[in-house]
Amino acid sequence: MGGPFLAVLLLATALVGVASAATIMRPAESVQSAEEPDVPPMDLTADIIVRDGYMLEQHEVTTADGYILTMFRIPGGPGNPAREGKDVAFLMHGLLSSSADYVVSGPGRALGYMLVDAGYDVWLGNARGNTNSRRHIFHDPDARNTDFWDFSWHEIGYFDLPAMIDYTLAATGHTSLHYAGHSQGTTSFFVMASTRPDYNNKIRSMHALAPVAFMSNLRSPFVRAFAPFVDQLEWIMGMLGVNEFLPSNEMMVLGGQRLCEDESPFQEVCANVLFLIGGFNSPQLNRTMIPALLENAPAGASVNQLVHYAQGYNSGRFRQYDFGLTLNLIRYGSIRPPDYPLHRVTAPVALHFSDNDWLAAVSDVRELHASISNSIGLFRVSDPRWNHLDFVWGIDANTFLYERVISFMDRFN
Repeated sequence: MGGPFLAVLLLATALVGVASAATIMRPAESVQSAEEPDVPPMDLTADIIVRDGYMLEQHEVTTADGYILTMFRIPGGPGNPAREGKDVAFLMHGLLSSSADYVVSGPGRALGYMLVDAGYDVWLGNARGNTNSRRHIFHDPDARNTDFWDFSWHEIGYFDLPAMIDYTLAATGHTSLHYAGHSQGTTSFFVMASTRPDYNNKIRSMHALAPVAFMSNLRSPFVRAFAPFVDQLEWIMGMLGVNEFLPSNEMMVLGGQRLCEDESPFQEVCANVLFLIGGFNSPQLNRTMIPALLENAPAGASVNQLVHYAQGYNSGRFRQYDFGLTLNLIRYGSIRPPDYPLHRVTAPVALHFSDNDWLAAVSDVRELHASISNSIGLFRVSDPRWNHLDFVWGIDANTFLYERVISFMDRFN
């Protein structure tokens, strides 16, 4: 697979851990659940929200293909109590992440809290396979050769987002909502809006933070080193029966926290691992917060999600998963997978991008903009060093980005 990729992968695996085993054992007494008492224990997203003094509900929805997803609702906060009829904002995380991305930065800085403070009823989604959504009606994610991990971000867009959006609208009594997604949260949205176009009518406005669809010009050495070997990786992982990428465990959590904490000589190594993935922007990374970030990311994903992205980089197309000639013929009726019909995306979409994003290159974002019919516009973050992870973790994301996002949402109410 190549030395550079292995080096980055091993370093990321060692340092960028997520709390899962330890977290899932935490009690859930403080969670206000809208479901029956038999719900999964509280995870770090819920811990953070409760700690910061905001209201919390935990909800579950089962997709049409049997995945059980956890959502968190923040209906009110210290300065804005819950009430009926609030406009709804639904937030979706990126690859290897979770709903924690939208609260981990704290009050006044995290997008989830800023939206609550602005009067919105905020719902945080979690895709199948992350630490909050590792359940299925009959597949076991931890079993060998399980079918649980037989999905990419196509299924997240086709099944997960519609299920969560429908549930949110039913629970709130609204017919439409605002959507904001980061990275894979944008990819999966474009899958949904192009393959299930009736959902465009349920979106008042969509805010794509670091939008990823076309990927020909990305600069991340992590992906560029991995992509040429994607077929071998897929085959090797399949032979080994390993279909989960970066599964979380206690050792990774403790290692990541101790190596990356303040006064650790390895803290800058941790920072540089993050920079290698999404671009360098040292002033926007709060080093003290790195252990908290690594409790929640990477949150686990299917190997096929990474393979699907690598296929997009190799082909230069935004298209469905490539299963190989024979299976493509069976599934699609052609030897190549079909492109996503982006002309069917009619929801109002705002594309928020930056010059130093190593995963969402400016030229690729412009190609996406030219492919959709109802774009609100292209909106560049003014910091020339703004990187891919700054869209959710940047110290000044509140002023550089989130205030603008909320202003646009307000216009579409």
